[in-house]
Amino acid sequence: MNHVSFAHTTRVVIENLHPCVDGGRFPVKRIVNDTVEVQADVFVDGHDELAAVVLYRHKDSSDWQEVPMQPLGNDLWQGKFHVTRIGDYLYTIQAWIDDFKTWRTKLAKRVDAGQDTTVDLQIGAALLESAAARAPAEDATLLQTTADTLRAPGPNRKTAEKLALSTKVLRLASHHADRAQATTFCPELHITVDRPKAQFSAWYEMFPRSCSPVPGQHGSFKDCEEWLPYIAGMGFDVLYFPPIHPIGMTSRKGRNNAVSSVAGDPGTPWAIGSSEGGHKSIHSSLGTMKDFRSLVKKAAALNLEIAMDIALQCSPDHPYVKEHPSWFRWRPDGTVQYAENPPKKYQDIFPLEFCNDESQALREELRSIFQFWIDQGVRVFRVDNPHTKPFAFWEWLISSLKAEHPDLIFLAEAFTRPKVMYQLAKLGFTQSYTYFTWRRTKQELVEYLTQLTTTEVREFFRPNFWPNTPDILMDYLQQGGRPAFMSRLVMAATLSSDYGIYGPAFELCVNKPREEGSEEYLDSEKYELKHWPIDSPDSIKDLITRVNSIRHQCKALQQTSNLRFEQVDNDMLLAYIKWDERMANVVLIVVNMDPIFRQSGWVTIDLAALGIPESAEYQVHDVLNEKTYTWSGPTNYVALDPSFQTAHIFELVLDKVTRLPSPNAKVK
Repeated sequence: MNHVSFAHTTRVVIENLHPCVDGGRFPVKRIVNDTVEVQADVFVDGHDELAAVVLYRHKDSSDWQEVPMQPLGNDLWQGKFHVTRIGDYLYTIQAWIDDFKTWRTKLAKRVDAGQDTTVDLQIGAALLESAAARAPAEDATLLQTTADTLRAPGPNRKTAEKLALSTKVLRLASHHADRAQATTFCPELHITVDRPKAQFSAWYEMFPRSCSPVPGQHGSFKDCEEWLPYIAGMGFDVLYFPPIHPIGMTSRKGRNNAVSSVAGDPGTPWAIGSSEGGHKSIHSSLGTMKDFRSLVKKAAALNLEIAMDIALQCSPDHPYVKEHPSWFRWRPDGTVQYAENPPKKYQDIFPLEFCNDESQALREELRSIFQFWIDQGVRVFRVDNPHTKPFAFWEWLISSLKAEHPDLIFLAEAFTRPKVMYQLAKLGFTQSYTYFTWRRTKQELVEYLTQLTTTEVREFFRPNFWPNTPDILMDYLQQGGRPAFMSRLVMAATLSSDYGIYGPAFELCVNKPREEGSEEYLDSEKYELKHWPIDSPDSIKDLITRVNSIRHQCKALQQTSNLRFEQVDNDMLLAYIKWDERMANVVLIVVNMDPIFRQSGWVTIDLAALGIPESAEYQVHDVLNEKTYTWSGPTNYVALDPSFQTAHIFELVLDKVTRLPSPNAKVK
């Protein structure tokens, strides 16, 4: 990206500024207290010396702050600043010719050559006097005194030269440099700064109607409260509910997505709306609004946030259908077009029609749905199928809501084309579902994670990895059973700093599809009540609890882009390293991707990138089983039997290792 503007007398060029998304059209994303590293090519014709700064401010402040940039070589400059508040920041780069520094460089060469510098010192004095005119009183006095010494050095020319070349004078003169002809990068760029949970979170999805202690009985929010210690105890911090609204009766689906329902079938929660109300109402069997607010409060006491599923669609019985018929697509036969994703048909769901005569009223009403639940204490939203609504709608809705509530988190459930998923993230969605669910081979995972963590995508797309959802039971879990669930858990929770599971189906390793070749669960909870045996000895809840604890223990696992894959001479073993910003916490994860057979191989770590000498002896501590091993050099042996342990999560014990510089392991 190249951009230079301002007066024709400007000589400094600024280009290739990073981070920058689509030429500045969209913001980059960070969390509060992050360090923002800014780089750009900055150069000028000729041989003049340059100075450059990063300018930044929170949108609520009118005062720009600045930090100096440092040259890295080959005209590349770098500067860093911290974002300390949630909300939106602006930043740019300003660069100018530093006349005093240019003069000083030439003076140093003449002094080294033993040349007469009398005239040069007079030129320097004039530059210092010019700087003094721009400086406040105290600095102006020092600059003028130095200028007087340089203008008439007399027999003390060597002393004057030494003074002129001092770091103190350079720092003072450069601080008050003439910026009248400075180049400022345009346009100003934006950063969306979110709270830490935007980058580091563990989600647990469950159907509240299945929480009843009595089999076959519809659960309530009061029942859900009894589940809170179980969920919080496993280390989750977001509890996500599918829609909790009244469910329509017309075209209600039966068990296993049967076109017709029978008495007692509860219907799918995504068929929203009945005579009891719509998106601002609660299914009567779940309880009251007071019950919901109580649940939110009790969850918060356990460090759990309740996430709402907002599905902008309606059942045929939703009040909107009668009150606002223009919000729907009517067919020539006088019926409303129901949702379809051929060959799938959703006769119980009506999509909304955004291009209509009441489009603005529709948008305002949809915004009020979010605001209603915000008023009930909800700050986290999972949005169903956002890719089927206009891009402009999401940009308007999210920006307007976050202007008032900057702590909001939006998760986009958009399993669609990559560019569409990325556009939704650019428009404001905080986190995004991904293709991780279907990336099962080593090559697929390496290619996909490399794209997410090493390209521009990392600046705006926060992946949230889900090994299963109520809609997706991937074939790997169907075929691999319990070991497959264990390995996918470790990968989801350590490859990405945001991840989630649909439970209790996941911890109970439910893996029977509706039919061969289907990703749908047999007897799916989407269409019936469940009674889950969460105390089953076959549950992997202990592993989940341990992994979530490790995630909090290891700072290296609390971000996603700090990822590097390591070499293993076995394609069934996946190995990768993560590290924290200070390289104090380095974690090596090795996963057996074969759910049936024991796999072994030699893992080769890029020790130089970690600052470890090639000949060093060091320890690796497996925080999953609390065993410690002594390794030597870059290549070491591992073996994993899925019937016993599907993965290693090694912390490298480096406190006794003499570390070397590790420029390749820098976290941006």
